[in-house]
Amino acid sequence: MIRERLQALRNEMESRGIDLYVVPTADFHESEYVGDHFKARKFITGFTGSAGTAVITRTEAGLWTDGRYFVQAEAQLKDTTVTLYRMGEEGVPKADEFIEEKLPEGGTLGFDGRVINGAWGKKLAGIAEKKHGLLHMDEDLIDLIWTDRPALSKEPLFLLEEKYSGKSTADKLKELREAMEKEGAGYHILTSLYDIAWLLNVRGGDIEHVPVVLSYLAVTGTECIWFLQEEVVDEKTAVYLTENQITTRPYDAIYDYVAAIPEEAHVLMDQKTVNYRIAGSLKEGVTVVDRSNPTELMKAVKNPVEVDNTRIAHVKDGVAFTKFMYWLKTNIGKLPMTEISASDYLEERRREQEHFLDLSFSTISAYGPNAAMMHYSATPESDAELKPEGFLLVDSGGHYLEGTTDITRTMALGPVTDQMRAHFTAVCRSNLNLASARFLYGCTGYNLDILARGPLWDLGIDYRCGTGHGVGYILNVHESPNGFRWKIVPERSDSAPLEAGMITTDEPGVYLEGEYGIRTENELVCHRGEKNEYGQFMYFENITYAPIDLDAIDPEQMSGRERQMLNVYHAKVYETLSPYLTEEENEWLRRYTRAV
Repeated sequence: MIRERLQALRNEMESRGIDLYVVPTADFHESEYVGDHFKARKFITGFTGSAGTAVITRTEAGLWTDGRYFVQAEAQLKDTTVTLYRMGEEGVPKADEFIEEKLPEGGTLGFDGRVINGAWGKKLAGIAEKKHGLLHMDEDLIDLIWTDRPALSKEPLFLLEEKYSGKSTADKLKELREAMEKEGAGYHILTSLYDIAWLLNVRGGDIEHVPVVLSYLAVTGTECIWFLQEEVVDEKTAVYLTENQITTRPYDAIYDYVAAIPEEAHVLMDQKTVNYRIAGSLKEGVTVVDRSNPTELMKAVKNPVEVDNTRIAHVKDGVAFTKFMYWLKTNIGKLPMTEISASDYLEERRREQEHFLDLSFSTISAYGPNAAMMHYSATPESDAELKPEGFLLVDSGGHYLEGTTDITRTMALGPVTDQMRAHFTAVCRSNLNLASARFLYGCTGYNLDILARGPLWDLGIDYRCGTGHGVGYILNVHESPNGFRWKIVPERSDSAPLEAGMITTDEPGVYLEGEYGIRTENELVCHRGEKNEYGQFMYFENITYAPIDLDAIDPEQMSGRERQMLNVYHAKVYETLSPYLTEEENEWLRRYTRAV
């Protein structure tokens, strides 16, 4: 099937004189996850992971993806004629390098300019120019061969009350305009769906598990224009928009609007998120102020209402997960279970919680060797039977009106080997050491990542991903600009200093291909601590509440300080969750949060 699709694409390329065609994992807004309409890279390669870029020439096809997906991609690309290029591995060319090498002199490079961001589009244009070639970027060739392509999503939206958002839309727009003024910009083009949803205090459902609305926003000193599929605006929303002096226009009208911006204007926009077609629609004389969207940092620094609400969300989520863990640990070997049936049981427990909206991402329920694939997704074909032995890794989360959660626990379903126990204990130590960090203001996640990797590096092992990411507030579960990572990965945009109010995950792991995977993940809120002659000290508050499986812990491999940290954490888990559990669940929880 993939071979036939590739041939159909090549036929379209040949008829237009296109030598090389780029298909990223992207929508018109540079979203991390995309709706079904935008899954063109999946369509043309068969790879289902959330990140990757396909490059197709007349004779070759390649897929570039990161370490989270190497195992998965290798399996899914088998027999497709698509070559896997493992990003970051020694000797592997970057996609841009491959494109430059394979584009013939005087050749034509093609892509849909709406799904390539401005910064990358400029780079690709430079490659074409270097080869004295042409760009073909006004046409979506995949659309021509994808005959049953899903339509653009058009889900209902809802307004987020101020008791949840903590700040009015009027106040947010005022702060944004102040930021624009500082940059000397009279216009701001905002295309990030997360930023638009946060700024306007609206949420939707146009990406699965990501409550956003397909739209663009243009802000000036006096106007705020929302470009969207206007039929989703109901009467209540229309009144709200009028009250906040926000007007609407059709979704695709953004291109004509941008083209009409006067030549003397200064336009603030982030070329990493604004698509290349928008960037190319500006008049030649317009001054582009290429900066990160001011809203990116504004929404990453949660206000006190958002932080308090997120704690509430984590209590609900902790209750749901702990009920699931109790059921799993007490019934394994007694009831038939699979990866999917376990995941379904956990989802049911979440849906019982008040103000539950949706899962925050598709649950990863991975048993045994499947857990070595960091972003494994169980299918009816792969759905493994759970047995009273080995590890089950479950990475999951939920959206509640009070906030978004992301938690991973690895649970021993029965006997584990000494190596598995040593690795599980090391991951636990890594998680605890990072969570207990005290550091000076100005540190980024790069400064602190060694606290998590240290216990694993001591064993001569590592994990091919970051240690943690920012978390949105009823938005995308992976949020910039904060994160934990040992080396700079420019496209991840997670190198910002850690600010009070930022929420970041703490999720070290061990992944042994063909054997097992282990990950322990909590969310941390950053706070200001003591300020003295050395500067402003910062610290983290752990807001995830669920047991770390003591059946796989070897206390002898932990320092006294680490055992104390685990005991304090488990005491907090019991104190927080016990009022919401049954007597039997509490008896179990008391045992699984006992001091070691």
